Amino acid sequence: MHLTLRQLQCFSAVARNLSYTKAAEELHLTQPAVSMQIRQLEQQAGLPLTEQFGKRVHLTEAGEEVFNYARSILQQVDELDVVLDRIKGLSGGRMKIAAIASANYFVPRLIGTFHERFPDVSVSMDVTNQTEVLRRVLDNEVDMAIMGQPPKDSQVEAIAFMDNPLIIVASPEHRLSKRKRIQLQELEKEEFLIREPGSGTRGAMERFFRQNKLKLNMGMGMGSLSSIKQGVQANLGLGLLQRDAVQVELQAGKLVELKVKGLPIWRKWYVVLHKGKRLSVAAEEFRTLLINEAVGLLQG
Repeated sequence: MHLTLRQLQCFSAVARNLSYTKAAEELHLTQPAVSMQIRQLEQQAGLPLTEQFGKRVHLTEAGEEVFNYARSILQQVDELDVVLDRIKGLSGGRMKIAAIASANYFVPRLIGTFHERFPDVSVSMDVTNQTEVLRRVLDNEVDMAIMGQPPKDSQVEAIAFMDNPLIIVASPEHRLSKRKRIQLQELEKEEFLIREPGSGTRGAMERFFRQNKLKLNMGMGMGSLSSIKQGVQANLGLGLLQRDAVQVELQAGKLVELKVKGLPIWRKWYVVLHKGKRLSVAAEEFRTLLINEAVGLLQG
């Protein structure tokens, strides 16, 4: 068989997403280009690798086998890149990061500092929800991730580097906004705007209410952190959010932090990577910056 890395990359993206359209978006290719690569790979294999029922793509038995080998081969190629980057040092290295949406409010500042120190290193960052961030770590698609409390998983290594307090915010016009002390039980009467399933913030909110034996009154579902902030400002409900993510709105008086007994929820920000991951020199330098300098750089 005469396979190419491009064929394996395209097939791996289709197999992960079970969609040619999503695979094309991930790879920044057109859908016909991805389909052509898969057809060529199937011709090499002599067997169909995918089958489609309606809009849903499924892997055949042969496709499952090819997917397993493709992941292994592509991981080895990534490791070769790391080894070569180590040999080259920090000149011309590259680094891939995934982060949850609320981390996007401070991580770019840290990347900016890193870039000032190592201008030749290429950095890319994908922002998505916590479930997807963890998947990218486990599938070795990124060097590391920045997220809230990661689930206990023997395959990942997580190091806390900064406090991540969660607070309840409201519109300045909300009836509780001027109160100096609010009891937890009063929250049962309020609607909360919520993130999609898989969001770390939503998971923390559900755990907090469950641990305090409170009923969570879920209001409108919002697809992004920004939409929750807009909804809270419009007095459509309350929001439980990272303080980092609403600092600008709090300072501008567009949102108010409610003074609720038992809050904030004190959590940590974590840098997470696959156990055994061989970091490039560039990635190791950035992880060290997070652990040793993030707090000082963001408060300075």
